[in-house]
Amino acid sequence: MKKIIIAGLGIVLLFSFGCRSQQSVDLIVHHATIYAVDSGFSKAEAMAVKDGKIIAIGNEQDIMNTYRSPNTVDANGKFIFPGFIDAHAHFVDYAGSLFQVDLTGSVSWSEVLQRVRRFVAGHPGLSWIQGYGWDQNRFPGKDFPNNDSLIILFPDVPVLLGRIDGHAAIANARALALSGVHAGVRLTGGVLGTVRGKLSGLLVDNAVGLVGRHIPDPSAADYSRWLIAAQENCFAQGLTTITDCGLMYTDVALIDSLQKIDSLKMKLYVMLSDRPENYNRYLKSGPYKTPRLFVHGFKLYADGALGSRGACLLQPYQDKPGWNGFLLSSKEHYDSIAGILIKTDFQMCTHAIGDSGNRMILDVYNKYLNGKNDRRWRIEHAQVINRNDFELFGESNIIPSVQPTHATSDMYWAGERLGTERLKSAYANKDLLRQNGWIPLGTDFPVEDISPFKTFHSAVFRKDANHYPAGGFQPENALSREEAIRGMTIWAAKADFLEKETGSLEPGKKADFILLDQDLMTADEAIILNTKVLATYSDGKRVYKSRHSYLYALSQSRS
Repeated sequence: MKKIIIAGLGIVLLFSFGCRSQQSVDLIVHHATIYAVDSGFSKAEAMAVKDGKIIAIGNEQDIMNTYRSPNTVDANGKFIFPGFIDAHAHFVDYAGSLFQVDLTGSVSWSEVLQRVRRFVAGHPGLSWIQGYGWDQNRFPGKDFPNNDSLIILFPDVPVLLGRIDGHAAIANARALALSGVHAGVRLTGGVLGTVRGKLSGLLVDNAVGLVGRHIPDPSAADYSRWLIAAQENCFAQGLTTITDCGLMYTDVALIDSLQKIDSLKMKLYVMLSDRPENYNRYLKSGPYKTPRLFVHGFKLYADGALGSRGACLLQPYQDKPGWNGFLLSSKEHYDSIAGILIKTDFQMCTHAIGDSGNRMILDVYNKYLNGKNDRRWRIEHAQVINRNDFELFGESNIIPSVQPTHATSDMYWAGERLGTERLKSAYANKDLLRQNGWIPLGTDFPVEDISPFKTFHSAVFRKDANHYPAGGFQPENALSREEAIRGMTIWAAKADFLEKETGSLEPGKKADFILLDQDLMTADEAIILNTKVLATYSDGKRVYKSRHSYLYALSQSRS
């Protein structure tokens, strides 16, 4: 009996010692399939988080034996990925669009007008009527609309309705008058539409700004409300970091203030707009960084968009002979900015759609980068590339930042713009990936849908949300599932110089991760777009929880 007691005491003491030796952490997630997205694309079953960072990841038994926490999440066998990083989006613009007339998906100008009327009826007293998302390529005849009906419907209130790509708009007569825009105004890099010498209301590229700059700024309260609403939508999609392409220093200041009081938890990598005010404010002080904000780039525009025929092409548009599009500034402007930024720590990022616009920027970049480097200067979109120019990306490690859903949105009409042969080297994601061995992926929302699952689906299967076409659009440029996930996580982080702190689930990195109801690496193509985000974590704290998940039911039962 005495031996048994001693033995029992020994067991108790050993058990107590084992409990005391466990390290206390803030969060343990276990019973999961975790894709670390590290160099080996390894898988794990559990991870431990402390002070917002991952301190361990591995198999279930090791993590549970080594760590203890009052906050333990049983993932119930579901799938964990690093939080998605959108490498190219317009977070602030998207936030504003949530409180404008939603014109996306409209199939006629009549439908656009109907939506505007409904919106105005529900929002009386507007000083400006704004809307966003029409696309004439969906309309019968595919012709640009004019403002005749807007003049009749809204003679006294200014109206500005933006095209889906943000590179064209329709303004009514009141908006044009308030902005001082009249027929005969000359501008570089833009078009004022006219019919028989009279303004039609169509504004393309730089012409949009002639009117847009006269819209009053929102109040700080409204602006904050917009950003918070946008954040909620992004977290629900599994987005934990967003690259916002083109902000003013005033936007940065408000974002910074909201982040510091914890109202805005979304992490943002910011490219500043190509404006003198931004250069004057930031060039001397250098990049600005906080735990949630990194101001490190300048965003320029080489040309417009293919859908509005503003993209600058080497040869004329197939469907508009004699028209090549245009550059939005002179080549000397891009050269001068490159000459300035090469002497700083700032990243140069330039929107380029057409093969002429891309060639010009590639030439400017190569002039200053002059061979292999780690400056990570970017070309945003890199949409239409001359077959002879692909190697120019690799010569100086120029990063193509692409949005896979552009291919599956544009495929219905891109051939009309480009012709068969030129189309073959457009939307060439795989060819671009080969230049540097990695490629960041984004959505360009609100130009495209916010969903990263559509990004993944378009990148891998080269099909739209209707699963068209059956064999995929130019499938030779499809990415593998692993490449697509890397493009949405670690490669997107690398494009933002953030790969040492986020983008993969490794010890020492921020605990930014998402819990999904199905495995993107194995799920059938037909159900990828049905994937649900069950929970989103940023810095180890849950910022989103699906009301349709078992996690919600569990938390409710414990409250």
